[in-house]
Amino acid sequence: MKALVCRQFGSVKDVELASVAEPELTDPHAVTIAVEFASVSHATGLMIAGQYQRRPPLPFVPGTEVVGHVVACGHAVTRLHPGDRVVAIADWGGYAERLTLPEYTVYPVPESLPSTSALPIPLSYGTAYCGLVWRCGLRAQDTVLVLGAGAGVGLAALEIGRQLGATVIACASTEAKRAEALRRGATHALAPEDLAASVKALTDGRGADVVVDPVGGDLFGQALRAAAPNARILSIGFASGSIPQAPVNLLLVKNLTLHGFFFGRYIGWTPTNERAEHAPALQPVMSTLLQWAAEGKLEPTVSAVYPLTGLGDALAALESRKVVGKVAIKIKETET
Repeated sequence: MKALVCRQFGSVKDVELASVAEPELTDPHAVTIAVEFASVSHATGLMIAGQYQRRPPLPFVPGTEVVGHVVACGHAVTRLHPGDRVVAIADWGGYAERLTLPEYTVYPVPESLPSTSALPIPLSYGTAYCGLVWRCGLRAQDTVLVLGAGAGVGLAALEIGRQLGATVIACASTEAKRAEALRRGATHALAPEDLAASVKALTDGRGADVVVDPVGGDLFGQALRAAAPNARILSIGFASGSIPQAPVNLLLVKNLTLHGFFFGRYIGWTPTNERAEHAPALQPVMSTLLQWAAEGKLEPTVSAVYPLTGLGDALAALESRKVVGKVAIKIKETET
């Protein structure tokens, strides 16, 4: 089968299209998927560079989020069947025509939902939902400030916050992204400049009850100052490339709660591999999110699709900060 292979940690230019053996199905709790599309994220580049939290054994096939259909199941699998359309989270291996992985993070896709609409659900929308609901206890009366609200997790948090009844203030870097945030249901959309003052002006001086931060960098300090007393801060990642230092004195005087949130703990991306433990709680969340998307309550977006040879271009598009939603690699046509 065709696959993109990383033989040494470094540049995406060193990832090559190669012919590799198809994966074996030996785990009774695993399934094999014929992959149609796989998503591309900032973490993809970090994993290829050897700078992500996990370093796969070399050589490896990148790609952690795929959509396709099941072609084979281990004998202990009962919730999935050959022919099922599914979306899945993998450790890696997604940029290949076939992928074998444990069933615990494989989720059935509603028939009416297009493949590219299902693809962003597990990682972006799963992260946003579990961070907002499980960690921050989001309430309908809350005002949520979402940083990086034009792409990936930020856009997902905006939509989920709106769906759960909260007032959403979106912060995005370009006018086009701010316009898209308003179209998706944000009550307000702000530029990063003078963020704290702008949020206070919109909330009668009070600030935001929940802050979602997938950006980090200098904006983190502005976001803390934009937070209301007793607010919950959700730190998800550092898309800016800079890890901020938390001014603990500000957390203290405002009674702020800072939640670090690594969604990978729930999907097997830790040394102890907890995916089976968390599957009973996470699978209903994914079912809900996929159904909301099928009903038009969410609008998961893949704004550009690249060929299997276009991974470098896809990562460059992400780094340009102009992408709305996600980008993807087209692996192959689905089989019948």
